[in-house]
Amino acid sequence: MLGTSGEDDRRLVLGVARSANDNAWRERLSASEARAAMAISQMHGLPDVLARVMAARGVVPDQAPEFLEPSLKTLMPDPSLLVDMDAAVTRVADAVQAHKKIAIFGDYDVDGATSSAIFAKYLQWLGLDPVIHIPDRIIEGYGPNGPAIENLRQGGAELLVTLDCGSTSFEAFETARKLDLDVVVIDHHQVGETLPGVHALVNPNRQDDLSGQGHLAAVGVTFLFLVGLNRELRRRGAFEGGRQPDLMALLDLVALGTVCDVVPLKGLNRAYVTRGLAVMHQRRNYGLTALSDTARVSGKPAPYHLGFLIGPRINAGGRIGDAALGARLLTTEDPHEARAIAERLDQLNTERQAMEAVMLEQADAEAALAVEAREPAVLLTGSDDWHPGIVGLIASRLKETYRRPAFAISYDETGKGTGSGRSISGVDLGKAVRQAVEDGLLEKGGGHAMAAGLTVRREKAAELESFFNEVLKEEVEAATAHRELKVDAALTATGATLDLMELLEKAGPYGAGHSEPVFAFPAHRISFADVVGKGHVRATLAAGDGSTLKGICFKAEDKPYGRMLLEGRGKALHVAGTLSIDTWQGTPKVQLRILDVADPQKVRL
Repeated sequence: MLGTSGEDDRRLVLGVARSANDNAWRERLSASEARAAMAISQMHGLPDVLARVMAARGVVPDQAPEFLEPSLKTLMPDPSLLVDMDAAVTRVADAVQAHKKIAIFGDYDVDGATSSAIFAKYLQWLGLDPVIHIPDRIIEGYGPNGPAIENLRQGGAELLVTLDCGSTSFEAFETARKLDLDVVVIDHHQVGETLPGVHALVNPNRQDDLSGQGHLAAVGVTFLFLVGLNRELRRRGAFEGGRQPDLMALLDLVALGTVCDVVPLKGLNRAYVTRGLAVMHQRRNYGLTALSDTARVSGKPAPYHLGFLIGPRINAGGRIGDAALGARLLTTEDPHEARAIAERLDQLNTERQAMEAVMLEQADAEAALAVEAREPAVLLTGSDDWHPGIVGLIASRLKETYRRPAFAISYDETGKGTGSGRSISGVDLGKAVRQAVEDGLLEKGGGHAMAAGLTVRREKAAELESFFNEVLKEEVEAATAHRELKVDAALTATGATLDLMELLEKAGPYGAGHSEPVFAFPAHRISFADVVGKGHVRATLAAGDGSTLKGICFKAEDKPYGRMLLEGRGKALHVAGTLSIDTWQGTPKVQLRILDVADPQKVRL
C-alpha cells in the first residue's frame, strides 16, 4: 500500500489526509480488488498498472480478455428482449415498405440529435425522406406537444417516431390519436407505472422491462431498434438485389450521444464508444468532421473531445439558437452546408459561454449566501434575467463548487420558472422531483438520479426548497460525509510515458461510471507555474532525476489547489491528476490534468 501509517489512515496515499481541496487521498483498490489485480496480471500476463486499473473498475480475472476487446457481437442483446420492441419494429417496417411519410420527433440535446440523425440516415439509405422536428426549448419545451404533432400531420406524416422523449407525453399523444396518427416511442428516461397510449413504447427503464439495458442512452436504444428493424426488413426480403444499410457506419454518432448523455461507460455502452471512436477517426460523417475541425480537435478522438468540445457546440443550438441545427449538421451529405452549420454552432457556443459567465456570477453569489446562512442540503437559485437554455450548466457549476445537488431556475414575466438540477453521486434527484410533482409543488418535472428538469411557480419556490432539503438531507449528508480523491497508483514524471498511455488506453475509453485513472506524483518540485487563458493554471513538475511533466488545472486560479501551485514555485508538492496525450503542433506528449495538490508538510488533519 502507498503511504500507510496507522490503522485510521491505512489506505491513505502518500499520507494525504487533507489536501488543498480538502480531500483525503485514498487508494482506489480495495483489498479484494488488489487480489483480483494480482490474479489478472498473473493469469493474463498483463502489466501491474493495467491490472490495477481494470480491477478497480470491477473487472474480475475471468473477464479480462473480453474487457480488453469489447465486442458489439458479444455484448449486444437481442433487441426483442426489450418490451414493445417487436411491435415497434413491425410498425416501422410496414411504413418503410409502404414508403409512408415518417416524422421523427427528437429531444434538443446531443442524445436527441444523434438519435434523430441515425434513424433519419437509416431511412434515407432505404430511399425514404423523413422529416425531423426538434422542439424549441423556450417556445415548445421538452418533448412532444399538440401543435407540433398537428403540423407534422398536416405536412403528410403517416407515422410519428419520438426519440429520447415521449414516455410521459399523455396529452400530446391524445392529439395524435385524434388525428389518426400512429406513434412509436423510443426513450430511456425513468417512468412510472402509467404509460401513454401509443402503438409501441420502447424504454428499457419501463418498470415492466427486464432487459437490463437501462444504462443505455436514447441513442443506444435507437441503435438497438435499428438492429431489430434491419433484421426484420432482411427477413422480409427487403434487401434482395440491393445493398443493405451499413449500421456500423452510424457508431460515431452513437458514441457521441452516449458520452454526452453521461451514461455509464460499461458493458454495451463501452463497446458503442470504443467502436464509435474508431469510426469517427475515419471522418466519414461530414457534419461531425466539420464540427471537429471547428472545435480544433487534434489527434485520435477521445471521450474528452466528444463531451467537452463537440457536444457543447451541438447543445448550443438547442440552448440559445436553432434547436434543429445539431440534427441537420449530423445528417447532411453536403460538406459546404456542414461547414456553415459547424461555424454557426461554434459562434453560438461562444455566445453561450459569455451568457453563462454572467449568470454564474449571480448564481454563485446567491448560493454562497445560502450556504453561509443555513447550510442547505440542496441549493435552489433563480432569476428573471437568466436564459432558460443555460440553467442546466449553472446548476452543474454550483454542484461542483458546493458539492451538493443544485437547481438553477429561469423565471418569465408571469412567474413561471423553468429549472434544471444536477446531483452528486448517491443522491437521486429525479426521484425527488417526481415526488414534488405528485405533491403539487411542481407543474411538471422529471429526470434521472443525476439530472432533472422542472417547471415551478415562483410562489412555490421557497416551499420547494424546503421539500428538497427535507427529503434529500440524509442522502446528501451520507454522500458528502467523506471527501476523498481516489488514486489508482503513484508515478513519477519519468514514468508518465507514451508507452504508459498506450497501455492505459486498453482499459478505456473512460467516462461516466468508468473513471479515468488518477495518479499521485509524490514530492515533485514545481519548476514553473502561471495563469493561462481564462483562469487556468499551468505548471511544470520536476522529478528528482530531472525529468519533467507539464500539467494544467482548469479554472483554478482562485481555487485552493491553483493558489498552492502558484505560490509553490520551487517547492516540492504532492500532485494528483489524470494523464492525456497533447498533440499540439503534431508532436504527441503526455500531459497531466491536475485535480488536487497537497503540501507534504501539511497533509495531516
